[in-house]
Amino acid sequence: MLIVKKFGGTSVADKERILNVARRCVEEYKKGNEVVVVLSAMGKQTDVLLTQAREINPNASKREIDMLLTTGEQISVALMAMAIDSLGVPAISLNAFQVAMHTTSVYSNARLKRIDSERIRNELASKKIVIITGFQGINQVDDYTTLGRGGSDTTAVALAAALNADACEIYTDVDGVFTADPRVVPNARKIEEITYDEMLELASLGAGVLHNRSVEMAKKYGVQLVVRSSLNNTEGTIVKEEVSMEKLLVSGVAADRNTARIAVMGLEDQPGVAFKLFNHLAKHNINVDIILQSVGRDGTKDISFTVSEDNVDEAVEILERHREGSLKCHGIDVEKNVAKVSIVGAGMMTNAGVAAKMFEALYDAGVNIKMISTSEIRVTVLIDESYVDQAMKAVHDKFSLA
Repeated sequence: MLIVKKFGGTSVADKERILNVARRCVEEYKKGNEVVVVLSAMGKQTDVLLTQAREINPNASKREIDMLLTTGEQISVALMAMAIDSLGVPAISLNAFQVAMHTTSVYSNARLKRIDSERIRNELASKKIVIITGFQGINQVDDYTTLGRGGSDTTAVALAAALNADACEIYTDVDGVFTADPRVVPNARKIEEITYDEMLELASLGAGVLHNRSVEMAKKYGVQLVVRSSLNNTEGTIVKEEVSMEKLLVSGVAADRNTARIAVMGLEDQPGVAFKLFNHLAKHNINVDIILQSVGRDGTKDISFTVSEDNVDEAVEILERHREGSLKCHGIDVEKNVAKVSIVGAGMMTNAGVAAKMFEALYDAGVNIKMISTSEIRVTVLIDESYVDQAMKAVHDKFSLA
């Protein structure tokens, strides 16, 4: 069997944890399996590097940020190769350039295009454990790019697909996917199995267990994932196309604090205005989530939407640049102290009243709703950030997810 194992930053945070991961990989190898390991940077190394960058130049280019951040994973893989070698098993570390992992040219948020697997297959054929940097790739001019925070998950799934692996295991510091963040909702329980669609929604809405693009890719290529802890041997959560048990009404509650609301006021109430507004943002690769348009009054309308807090300043700068020209709006308002709380569940498709039940839970908890967005298997509300914890607990209890 060929197994891809991905370990996050907390799993390789120090010497003891690196050796723990090394032992787990050697154990798999000694069963006669081929092992490919994908690693994130150690602990909070990425945050440390970002802090150093901001101290040197708060407006550093995204190209140079990517050049800096990719060093974190290179440290991890080299140390892991040394650790596995110390246990008597041959290992080799490879970065994105050595593999090579080709991406689009968007620095800080690139997408994988293809992986050249020949080098990996040759190293596996020579009976080595192959350890590969997560989170990074190279673009058409051979610059390093990064895949966005959490992108090591996507690296692992892409490798599993490219190598036609028999298993893809994502190791983290929790025992699997939970009905809510157990640090916020103490009675949250582990989910045994969950569909790609539900997991994709949860990952996109703030559940930090998996990178949303990794789930998207796993669904596309039929890669079955297992999310489990690197700190113990308990069974994890299986992410797959269909679950064997009856679909729950709601599978989980997620919160995303990395969000901000932008309101563009006094736009002309005529065709093409929304296109112009969102096209300006799309040209700069800024993703928009919840969108709310007011009823037109006196020939004008307001459009509110959410973006990640990381992108809000750039988004406002772009809109201000076009405010007097193509947008012809009266003003732009920004609210940063907001968060999204969402419920996700495939069972919503066949059950009426789910949204009302969620809103009742928020009302009982004294939480005001600013914006609402829904899909077949999701309901998302925008609220004040200060109410996130009590909102999650109230909704989790309302749907008896414990």
